[in-house]
Order: sequence, then C-alpha cells, then structure tokens
Amino acid sequence: MSAVAEANAASPTQVKLSTLDKYLPVWIGAAMLAGIALGQWIPSVGKALNAVQIGGVSLPIAAGLLLMMYPVLAKVRYDKLDSVTADKRLLVSSIVLNWLVGPALMFALAWVFLPDLPEFRTGLIIVGLARCIAMVIIWNDLACGDREAAAVLVALNSVFQVIAFGALGWLYLDALPRWLGLDATGLEVSGWEIALNVAVFLGVPLAAGYLTRRIGERRKGRDWYESRFLPTIGPFALYGLLFTIVVLFALQGEAILNQPMDVVRIALPLLVYFGLMWAGSFALGKGIGLSYERSTTLAFTAAGNNFELAIAVAIATFGAASGQALAGVVGPLIEVPVLVGLVYVSLWARRFFNARPQRNTANV
Repeated sequence: MSAVAEANAASPTQVKLSTLDKYLPVWIGAAMLAGIALGQWIPSVGKALNAVQIGGVSLPIAAGLLLMMYPVLAKVRYDKLDSVTADKRLLVSSIVLNWLVGPALMFALAWVFLPDLPEFRTGLIIVGLARCIAMVIIWNDLACGDREAAAVLVALNSVFQVIAFGALGWLYLDALPRWLGLDATGLEVSGWEIALNVAVFLGVPLAAGYLTRRIGERRKGRDWYESRFLPTIGPFALYGLLFTIVVLFALQGEAILNQPMDVVRIALPLLVYFGLMWAGSFALGKGIGLSYERSTTLAFTAAGNNFELAIAVAIATFGAASGQALAGVVGPLIEVPVLVGLVYVSLWARRFFNARPQRNTANV
C-alpha cells in the first residue's frame, strides 16, 4: 500500500508512510548520485541521451515523466471533476498565484540574488514563467492532495501556458526591465514548441489515464479497478520519477561538478522561491477555507515549474552551453529535493485542518 492509500485510511493527524515512500529522499539521493556517476563514468551516455529529441522534447525525459504521471492520472475519478470546476476560490487562487504572483516573485528574486549575472538571471526568469503541468502530479499525490483538483489545475495551467508564455516573456525580460531602467533581454518563443510541450507532458498521460479508467471500469467494474488494477500500476509513478532524476543528472552532472559555485548562486533564489510560493499558497488555501487536500494541491501547483519547457526555451534561444540553459537545468535539480521535503511538511501540517478529508476514497 502506498503512502497515499495509508494516509486516507488514517486520521488527519496520523499519516503513515509505506516503506517505499518513507525512504523516498534516500531513493532520490541515490538516483542523483547514480545519474552523476553514469554521466562521468560513461561520458557518451550524456551525449546519447541529449541527442534523442523530437521537436526539442527530450525523449528519455519524456518517457520518465509519462511513466510517472500515467498511474496517478489513471487514479483520478473523472466523474468528480465538476466539483472542482465549481470551486471558484480554488480556480481563481490558482490563476492568480501561477500567472501573477509566481512570475513576479521569480523576477524579483532573480534581480535581488543575481544582479551581476545576467545570463543566470534570465534563465531563472524563464523558469518562473514555465508553470508546472507534469511533476506536480506526483508531489500532490504523495502529499495526499486532491487528485481531481490537480488534474483540473494542471489543465488550466496548460491553457494559460500556450496563451500567455510569450507575452509574459516579453513583459519580464524586455518591457518591465526597460520601465525600471534595468537591462533588457529579448526572448524568441515558438508557440508550436509550447503547444507540443503541453501535448506531450499533459495531453498524452491525461488521455491514457482517462481511457484506462473508462475502459477498466466498463469491463471489470470500479471495485476491481480500484482494488486490483490501481495498486498494480501505482509504484510505477515513483519508478518514473527516479528514472527521470537519473537521466537529468546524467545529462547535467558535468556542469554541476565543473561549476559548483554557479550552481550555488542559482540555487539560492530557487530555494527562496519554492519555499515562499509553497508556504504562501498553502496558507492562502487554509485562509480561504479550502480543505487540506485542495490547499495542498493549490500549494504544489503554484510552487512547481515546467522545467522541460524552461530548458527547451533557454536552449533554443540562447544555446545549450549558455548560462540561461544552466539556470534552467538547475531548476529541477533544486526543485526535486525541496518539493519532496515539502511533501513531508504537508503531511505534518495536515493536523491543523480539523475537518475529515473530503476527497474520494479511491486513493491507492
């Protein structure tokens, strides 16, 4: 049984973790070290992994993310989505946090921490513009958030990402710096690249998860689907996460080892960003009366970023060896361990929500 299943069987103040989930930081640390070692011992691996792309999308990373997201999206009860879309507090809060607060906060932190490093600063701002539509699914599930709400919010983010990414890039990298008398940077963003990114990292696993539930319940019934099928595919979400981490560190281990101080400079504003976005969003959710599950979902969807899009845009615009690309790469390397830690903070903070969980009991 996974941490998600056990948490829903327990009281809000007594959440137990499975062995697999309890030692998740250990597995992630091991995956990071394995990726770096793989990239160093077999240098050709990094080049080979980086060469396998279609339309700027890294196929190894895409494979890991799809494997990670599919089991979680197969657990969503799609017939309950109307209860999420009717929650205007959640939807409006998510839009404001993701598309107004998040980019503005990253812009401010980038200039405060990196005033003398324009390439890294620009890379961080691009990271702030790319709102999360993929990995947030796994953090939300591990923290016992509302799966249906997560599905709706990442879909909402994907729509805004296609529409608003280019305009926000112009605002935060060109227009706003000029208005403030700061250095400006141009940004060329392909609408096709953004749409492809959204289609791959959300559309494919969402469609697969939806069809799996519909077909599985129609042929075998909901009881079999949730008690037999979901526990079988559930662990593959974490396997996909670990595989993705190994690939990321194998690709970028050399940069991490050769430029450690640059990584530290980039990491500091990212640490502040993830902490402030998550804590502020979580507190806002509780303040406006959301349940623990939806407050958690709001917090993780606001704090996470679409690193694949950020890296792809940075490389396409400034080059693979640029400081902007390095900043994009450091993003997920910091995000993964930080948001894993915040999963445990979420489970601890659950005790401050007095009401029993309102979400469905289909968590496996």
